[in-house]
Amino acid sequence: MNDLAWILWTVLGVILIITEIFTPGFVLLWFGVGALVAALAALVGLGYPFQFLIFFVVSTVLTALSRTLFVNYFSTKKDGGHHKFGVDALPGKIGTVVTSSRGPLDEGAVKVFGSTWTAYPAEGEEPLEAGDRVVVERLQGASIYVRRVKAVTDWRGAALTEGSDKS
Repeated sequence: MNDLAWILWTVLGVILIITEIFTPGFVLLWFGVGALVAALAALVGLGYPFQFLIFFVVSTVLTALSRTLFVNYFSTKKDGGHHKFGVDALPGKIGTVVTSSRGPLDEGAVKVFGSTWTAYPAEGEEPLEAGDRVVVERLQGASIYVRRVKAVTDWRGAALTEGSDKS
């Protein structure tokens, strides 16, 4: 049976790695790698206790390291703050006025990241005109307060000229 152990470990490793494609956790990959390392241990001739120990240690260490790296990378920004998602990420984002200001409060509509928001000009701003590029200054309830932007940059930081962007 020891001659077949490396084949069984290899099959288990490949199955775990393939199964990882269909799961969101990013854990089975490391257990698959652990099984492949255990297959190498079996191929070299180490006994079952060592094979299981190697499988356990490699899988655990890789899982712990990847969790630590992913949590550190995805949960904090380089400046030490946390990433913002959803409405918390709106302030500072650039949008386009789709409906000009109207009414006593100069209510308009601004499209930011594919969502249209009820928008008001920030204090000291002129009423909104359709087509204006604006930056979200703050969020209050389900409305945003915006300010016109003078220069707009694309995702690379390059300045956009009027009519050159496709949003």
